[in-house]
Amino acid sequence: MKEYKYKINGIKFNVAVGDVVDNQVHVEVNGVPYNVELENGKTVSKVSSISAPKPAASAPRTPAGEKGISKPAASAGSASAVKSPLPGTVMSLTVSEGQQVNAGDTVCVLEAMKMENDIHCNTSGTVKKILVGVGDAILEGTDIMIIE
Repeated sequence: MKEYKYKINGIKFNVAVGDVVDNQVHVEVNGVPYNVELENGKTVSKVSSISAPKPAASAPRTPAGEKGISKPAASAGSASAVKSPLPGTVMSLTVSEGQQVNAGDTVCVLEAMKMENDIHCNTSGTVKKILVGVGDAILEGTDIMIIE
């Protein structure tokens, strides 16, 4: 497999691409395997995941059972999402669903490069949904929780 490193919209991706066999290519993106079907041997037309898709709240698992990296989740309509300002591992969540929070409150602690970083909420309201769990590896821009 050939390995490539990409940075798309500030997010780093490690991509391993296998050989083309009958217009099919085995590709792994950040450890998550995909089968890619090529159209006429030159452009990608269909991508299918080998394993069942994981919910945004849990990190994808690598074949060795280790946690992978969560992908950024789509933010909710009128609610405000607390987004990760940097890639890292969720060390703790200091709030729970249904809890009232004020702008500037610490809602999460991320470990990045052996440093603990307090993540603060940007608006006051009620924590509607927590989208990550302790121990999850997340990317920059990942929605951590939704506040209404």
